[in-house]
Order: sequence, then C-alpha cells, then structure tokens
Amino acid sequence: MKAVELPKAYDPKEFEDRIYQAWLDTGMFKPREGKASPFTVVMPPPNVTGILHMGHALNNGLQDVLTRYYRMSGRPTLWVPGTDHAGIATQNVVERQLAKEGLRRQDLGRDRFLERTWQVKEKHHDIIKQQLQKIGCSCDWDHERFTMDEGLSRAVRESFVTLYERNLIYKGEYLVNYCPKCGTALADDEVEYQELSGFLYDVRYPYSDGSGYITVATTRPETMFGDVAVAVHPDDERYTHLVGKLLDLPLTDRKIPIIADSFVDMTFGTGMVKITPAHDPNDWQCGMRHNLEKRNMLNPDGTLNEQCPEKYRGLSALDGRSAVVADLKEQGYLVKEVAHNHDVGHCYRCHTVIEPYLSNQWFVRMQGMAEKALQAWKDEKIQFYPKRWENTYTHWLENIHDWCISRQLWWGHRIPVWECQDCHEILVLREDPTVCPKCGSSHLEQETDVLDTWFSSWLWPFSTLGWPEKTPDLATYFPTNTLVTGYDIIFFWVSRMIMASLEFLGEVPFRDIYITGLVRDKQGRKMSKSLGNGIDPLEVVDQYGADAMKFTLCYMATQGQDILIDMDSFKLGSRFANKVWNAARFLLMNLEGAELLDLSSLQLTTMDKWIYHQLNESSKKLKTAMENYKFNDGAQAIYDFFWNDFCDWYIESAKQGLYSERSDEKNRQITLLLDLLAESMRLMHPFASFISEEIYQKLPNVQDQLINSPYPVYRDDRSHADEAALVDRMQEAVTALRALRSDLGIPIERKIRAVIKCDADFPALDFFEQQKGLIASFVGASSLEVDGTDALDVDGAFPVAGTGYEIFVFVREAIDVEKEIAKMQAELVKNHKSLEGVLAKLSNEKFLANAKAEAIEKEQGKKAEFEEKIEKGEKHLALLKTFL
Repeated sequence: MKAVELPKAYDPKEFEDRIYQAWLDTGMFKPREGKASPFTVVMPPPNVTGILHMGHALNNGLQDVLTRYYRMSGRPTLWVPGTDHAGIATQNVVERQLAKEGLRRQDLGRDRFLERTWQVKEKHHDIIKQQLQKIGCSCDWDHERFTMDEGLSRAVRESFVTLYERNLIYKGEYLVNYCPKCGTALADDEVEYQELSGFLYDVRYPYSDGSGYITVATTRPETMFGDVAVAVHPDDERYTHLVGKLLDLPLTDRKIPIIADSFVDMTFGTGMVKITPAHDPNDWQCGMRHNLEKRNMLNPDGTLNEQCPEKYRGLSALDGRSAVVADLKEQGYLVKEVAHNHDVGHCYRCHTVIEPYLSNQWFVRMQGMAEKALQAWKDEKIQFYPKRWENTYTHWLENIHDWCISRQLWWGHRIPVWECQDCHEILVLREDPTVCPKCGSSHLEQETDVLDTWFSSWLWPFSTLGWPEKTPDLATYFPTNTLVTGYDIIFFWVSRMIMASLEFLGEVPFRDIYITGLVRDKQGRKMSKSLGNGIDPLEVVDQYGADAMKFTLCYMATQGQDILIDMDSFKLGSRFANKVWNAARFLLMNLEGAELLDLSSLQLTTMDKWIYHQLNESSKKLKTAMENYKFNDGAQAIYDFFWNDFCDWYIESAKQGLYSERSDEKNRQITLLLDLLAESMRLMHPFASFISEEIYQKLPNVQDQLINSPYPVYRDDRSHADEAALVDRMQEAVTALRALRSDLGIPIERKIRAVIKCDADFPALDFFEQQKGLIASFVGASSLEVDGTDALDVDGAFPVAGTGYEIFVFVREAIDVEKEIAKMQAELVKNHKSLEGVLAKLSNEKFLANAKAEAIEKEQGKKAEFEEKIEKGEKHLALLKTFL
C-alpha cells in the first residue's frame, strides 16, 4: 500500500468546486430507488430579485444536512429547488431601472415590459443557482421549478378555477390595503406596522342650523373629504341628544349627520369620530351597518381626487394634509394639534405608507379552509419545531380574514377571467377562450390584474411535483416530509400551503415544520443593508470554505434561538475542518508499505473497543438529533467524537502500533485507523460535505463516492460499556494530572514523576498498568507507576483524588516551590495595583460622563480580567503553600 500525500495546508478552494461538479456529473443528487419510504423536502423558493443572504445560507444549509443524512440512510431522497417570481418586488426592480432611463412601464406597454422583466428574472435566477451550488446544496436540479414556469402556471389556473367553481373565490368592492407606489392592493399580512410621530388634530364641525359646533379628533384631516357622518357611542350621555343632527363639513359645501355606533371609544379624544368608510377599516364596517355612502377621495397614485375641493386635487396625501391643516387653522376650524405617536401600515416591499382604499378586488373565502388547517393541527398531522410556533399558526387561523388575491401589476399570473364585451358574460376557464359560449362573440377581454405571489407559492409542495397531473413524482414524493423556513412567513406561506393541500389533495403537504432562528450580528441586531452589518455567504465561502460555514451555522443553530455571528465566528468551522484535514493527512502519509487486513479477523484491544463504542454512541446521538431537528446537538456530537475521542485520545494511543517495527501490529493498527477514518467521514458528511468527500475518495479501504455511502447506525456488537468505563477512568486521571500542572504553572517541557495508588480489586488496575506509558505521554511524566499493593513510597508527594484511586505527584522534583511562591506573590501585588487603577477610573464621575461607551466598556473588561487573574493567583498561591 502506498502513502497518500494530502497537501500540507487545508485549502477548500482546491477541491470544493471540483467535487460539486463530480456530484452533478454522476447524478448523485437524484433520488435512488429503494424499498424505504422516500424523504422529500421542498426549498422555500428565494425571490428572483437579489442575491442570497446569511438567512438563506442557514435555511438551505440545514435542508442540505437533512437531505444528505436521509440519502445516506438509504431512503429515496428528493430535495426540490426553485425560485419565486416575487411579483411586487421584481416589478419594482424593473421599474427602478426604467426610472433611471426616464421611462415608466406604461411607456413600454405590457408586452415589452414583461420581456424586460423576464430578462431580469433570468439574470438573477442564474446568480441564485450558482450561489446555492457554491454553498453545496445537494438538491436535484432536474426537478428545479419556477413559480411562473409552464407547469406551475397550469397549477395556478387549475386552483383558481376550482376555487371559483366551489364558490370560494369572489370579486367585490371592498376596502383594501393599497400601496400607491407599487400601485396595487396588498393582503392584510403584507402590511408592516411602524410607529410614526404625528399629530392629533381637534377640528370643529359646525351644526348646520348655526347653533354651535362639535369637536372631532383625527390624525388624518385630509381624509375629511371622504367623511359621510360623525359617530358617537350610544351610551355616551354627553352626546345622545345630538344623534340625528346635521353638521357642515369644513372646507366643503356638504352636510353630514351625527350617528350612534358602539364601536366608538368614548375615552379617546373627544369621543366623537368622523366616519370615512372608503378610507378606514372600522369606518367601513360602520358604514355597512348604517348603509352610508362610500366616498373615495384618493386617486390610485395616492393623490387627492375630484371628491375634494379643486385646490387640493392632485396633491399627495401628506401635502394635502399640510394644506388642509393650514386652511382649517386660517378659517377657525382647528381647535388644537397635539403630538401623537401611532402605528401606521407600510408596504412590506417598498415601505411606502399604505392607504386603505376602496376598489374592486378578487378574494378567497378563507374560513372553511382555515378550520380544516386548524383541525389538522389538533389531529397532530403537523408538528412545529420549536413547538411554541404553533401559537402563531393557530392565532392567525382563528382570526383569519378573506384573502385579497388580486394585484394591480403586470408581472405575475394573469387572473384567468374574461368578460364578453357584448353580453357581459363572465368566463372563468382553464383554457383561454376564443368565443363567448353565451352569445358567440369573440370580443372578449381578460382581467388585467395578476394574482398575489403567494397564490402560486401556496401550491409549491405539490405543484412542483406535477399537480394537477397525476404524475409519478406526485404519487411517490407527496406528501413531503419536512419544511424548513423562517417564522415570518408562517401565515404568509406555511399556513396557506397546508390549507391549499387539504383543499386540493385532502392531506397535509408535510408533517414536520422546522422554524429557523434569525441570523443576527453580535449585538443581536437583525442583519440589514441599512445597518451595513450583513454577511455575504460567498465571502464566507471564499475565506473559510463552504464546510466551515455550514458546520458553524449548524453548531450554533440551537432550536428556538437566534444565531449571533460575525465573520470571525466561522473560524470555529474552519478550525474543525483543519483538524479533520491534518488528522487524515497524518494517517494517510503513514500507509507506505502497510497491508490492509480483514477487519473481522482482528483482535480488538480495550482502546479499540472504546473508540468503536464512542463511534456507536455518536451514531445514536446523530439519529436522535436528526429526528428531532437538533442540528447543534448533531454538530456537537461529530465535533466531540472526531476532535476529542478520535484525534486527542485514540490516534495518540494508536501511535505505538502505527510506528511498530512489527508489520502485523502496524497492519492491524492501520486497518483499524482507516476503517475509523472512513466511518468518521460518513458520520460528518451531512455537516461537512466537501472535506469528508475529498478525504473519503483518497482512502484505500473504500469504493465509490461518499455522498451515497451508508450512514453509520447504532450496532449492538459495537457496544462496549465495560471498556468505555475503563477508558473513562484513565481520562479522569489524565485530566486531573493536567489540571494540577496547570494550577501549579508547571511548564510543558518540565517532566513530572507520579504514582497511581489503588486497591488490588480496582477494576481498572490492569488497564492502568497496560496504559501507563500512554498516560505518561499524555501528562508529560518522566516516570509513572501503578501501585496496587501499596509498595511504593510516596512521602512528600502531592495527592490528587480519583474515583477508586489516588495519584501522588512529586511536585518538588518539578518546580522550585519557594521561587514559584515569590513569583506568584509579586504577580498578585501587580494585579491588585492594576485593579485599583481601573476601579478608580470607573468611580470617576467625570470620566463616566465624558468617555465614549467603548472606552467605559474597555475599562470594565480590564476590571473583569484583573479580578479573574487575582482569583486564580490566590488559588494557585494557596496550593503552592501546601508544599512548604
């Protein structure tokens, strides 16, 4: 057998791209046939509007871990990738590009604008796909889908027409959330609320009979042109006698009545509320109850329209407010204005202030579907990880509103509704009509609106598998198993997918829903462009490698918690990868002249049985971690086994056999080491995919690629509890001796002499005797004896207690105790003096008042540092004095 030369330095750039291409070329991401039940996961489709961020790296990294684990576990595994057309967001990107050219979409027309949008989509899609491949996503690219591809478009039309036929889709004039910048309606869930500083205005509304006036409080006086009444609470004794009186609407020639309605809050403002049904949700309901007129005083672009006096027409809502307030003040209608903070809705895409707006829109009736989705949760057909996110799911479903699905955009799925221009027949069809079935006219016009982006996304788990066709993929891989996503789209997407799946296929689309934490900076802030604290996944890959990024994120992904990172955080994964590389390099360079033996014929030592026991226990931990989505537990188990058990203990213990002059012993040890290294690569592959594959393919004891090799599973024949207990005792002894060296400050090059005393019936006596040379090498001992008969003299030695034994260390032979005491006393004086200086600074009020926060934080850090040094020093000194 020849030695294998790995490069001295771990450099992921040398092999990550090569290995990924090899996986692609050999079809390793495709599902393999098998008798086991399939494992399917669909990728939450990123929007084709930008590049991936660290949240995508986390989300897709965790999906990759699951996919690789179940693929290696022998299940036919399919990870479906794809992208979302992201209606509003993508159209915004194109319109901003046009604006830089001095153009609007109307200047191009619908067809040319859509051509341009498809070009943007293709460009961004290619970037996203390259990024997903760069970070190592092992999804089946032959199954890649896009929410506006031919198949998904057919699914969207089928779902719309089916819901319409079931009387679950309707069109009507309703008050909707409207973004004047995007020029479209939004669903309630697409509105984000921010607290803004504004004013509460008290405005006089005179009685029409000239007998006085009332005072109405409002935050939006410009909407008074849409007022149709003023409401008071029917139990408000201050105003019950006024109900029915007419008022003059200021700045207009209109008259409006005073009405009574119990929705009015008697304690807010004056207890009188102006009613503007076309521009406020509560007023809309009040208007419906009282059959009031709905006066829309806004144009689609958010400017004031012809319902307003001429001087205000064409002004934006904000400019209109300023003009109205100025005129109210000048004409004596404004009583006062008071600073007032209140929550204001903003568009979730462009962050423009939302206007409640009266318009004709398409809606989905949600109540019945929501009840089915709630029942699925009650019947435990779905499971959230962490469980607390069930509250978000159930709360939204229990308080659901009908879903406004029409958008006044050009980019998206055109609503499949046509109107005959001759007989006005409405056609809702699966195929484009050419003539009206009622009158035979060919003069048909299609609805100009498109569907909400989420209307295609809610079909994602089954439309990507071929629905509405009864495809083999749908029969094999649906329902899917696990959804990995963020908490912010539990109602946008997760709940709706469950509703759609129950409605169209009669079953839930997945059982397990893993909700990731947010990736935040070290200060706990959400990563954003405005803060400049984002981390580009590709920069991490470039600096540390894809494995280092994925392993770090998994290691830190404690279920239910956000991840706080900066660029340096990825050194954790990088250090681990370096350890793996160096260990493999060490073993492979020692293969020269060795011969692989039949593994089953080897006699195992206590240390051999122990390492297989540890591997066995790690396999069990990994199974539990994967089944319960405890990714950090899985990464920790791999780290502990490979770094601690395999490298720090077993390889060290194996060096005697590895360097043996006896060929049979060397061959035995190399055979075991290569088997353990191969098993270790299998164990860590889901978490560190590239490096494990690169090393695995260099091993002389394996064939084929690692990616489809069997994952280690718990085996009864590898359970060696007795041997594990013996090694635990040895590790305890080594740890105690190392701790003593550290406490006494004995340099690593200074050898110690020690005796381990135990009773003759101590269970690890023979093992300690066999391994005393190994123990000595671990603790830097020139001499280490094991005494089971109390025959050795240990006078003057320092005792260290163990479980069933005691270690005696001849400290005075290793250090000059008096000199060390003097040195430590001097060090303590120095640290006490430094601490006094820091405390003086921190108690100086002038310093605290004038210093920057960073400077104060630095001094507090010094205080903690000196206090720790003093505490350790005093402990060290007390220990040294016991030797006097």
